[in-house]
Parts: sequence; C-alpha cells; structure tokens
Amino acid sequence: MPDGNNTIVAELAELVASIERQSTATETGLQELIERGTAHVAGCQYAGITLVDAGKAITNVVATHRYATELDAAQQRYREGPCVAAAWEHHMMCVADLGADERWPRYQQFALENTPIRSVLSYELFVDGSTTAALNFYAEQPHAFPDESVELGGVFATHVALAWSMMRRKDQFRSALASRDLIGQAKGVIMERFNIDAVEAFELLTRLSQQSNRKLIDLAEALIESEHPLKGRHRP
Repeated sequence: MPDGNNTIVAELAELVASIERQSTATETGLQELIERGTAHVAGCQYAGITLVDAGKAITNVVATHRYATELDAAQQRYREGPCVAAAWEHHMMCVADLGADERWPRYQQFALENTPIRSVLSYELFVDGSTTAALNFYAEQPHAFPDESVELGGVFATHVALAWSMMRRKDQFRSALASRDLIGQAKGVIMERFNIDAVEAFELLTRLSQQSNRKLIDLAEALIESEHPLKGRHRP
C-alpha cells in the first residue's frame, strides 16, 4: 500500500477509536466515516451505506448525497443492483461503467436516466443474523476507481464495519439500561398499588406480559403512562 494510504489508514483507525471513546451516535459516526471515505478514496465523489434486513427490505442508512439514497430506493424497487449484490453475495462489487455493465438492467436504466453516476464500488460490511449491509462509493466518471481505490475502499469497509459493530453494542447496552429502568419503575407502581414486594411485583408483571402477549418492556412503559388495564383497579 502506498505511503499516503498508510497515513490515511492511521487517521481512519484514530477516527474509529475516537468514535468509540466519545460514544458517538451511530448515524453521526457512520456519516463521519463515509465523508472521510469520499475525501480519501481516489475518484470517489459520493458515498453511502445500504442496509438489507431479514425481510429483504433495502434502505439507505447514511449518504453524502441524494444520489446514493435514490439508488438505494431503486434497488428496493427493482430488487437488484451492485450494493445489494455485495450485501447478499458477501463480497465486493465493482462497476467500471454503468453505461456498459448490464448485470442489473433495471437498476442500470434508472441510474442512467436519473443520476450522473457511472462508477460504483460496493463492499459487504457484515452479516448479523437478520441484517447485512454494504458500503458504497460512487463517481460520475466511468472507470473512476483505480486499483489503489479498490484496495483503500476495502480498508474503509473494514473500519466502518468495526466502528458500526462497536456503536451497535453501545446502543444495545443503552437500550438495556433504559429497559431496566422502565421495568423498575413499573415494579414500583405495582408495589404501591397492590402493597406487594419487588419479587411479587415482577412476577405479576411477567404474568401480565405472557397473558397479554406483549413484550415486558412495552407493558412496563404502558403501565407507567397509566394506560394499562390495571389503572383504576386499585384505590388508596
């Protein structure tokens, strides 16, 4: 790898570490990473991340320009394109010239008629049971990405996947803490209304969750907001 790229990789590693230290919001962190990619991957003008869930819904997570968002919408509509191919088939896709590449004809027609995009690089980011994603670089010129860009794009994909994984774990941890707090508040409401202890309150909340076929956290939130059927059953 050229010395200039080694410097970029070092800066990228520091950016990922900074995102972790600062507990940066997921969307903000990903946006910063793809903007850095747009600036450093030779030939790239725009970038974005495509997400594919278990139901095969295709959405744009972040983008540096509306072209990336519009092309993801086209891939959702036509169920084809380089970004979803990279995500579904678990590797990298390179489109040197959309005007000549006919692998995805409906996507190709949309891109040619509605955007100036002619070169695309897409890299699989991760597979997490129910979801997969791709990091995408775009350019208006055909043959915009030299071999050096393909290599550096792969390095960016690795770092984006790492950063996203860390941010998702932090999001899950924060969500778990919030859920614990809500359930604790709901237990307090039940303990006060029925004059029972914490264990009995949790058992009652669990039974209500099972009987109503509602998630425990949803039931707890509804109870706290005084929307649960228990409201009005207790009188001081």
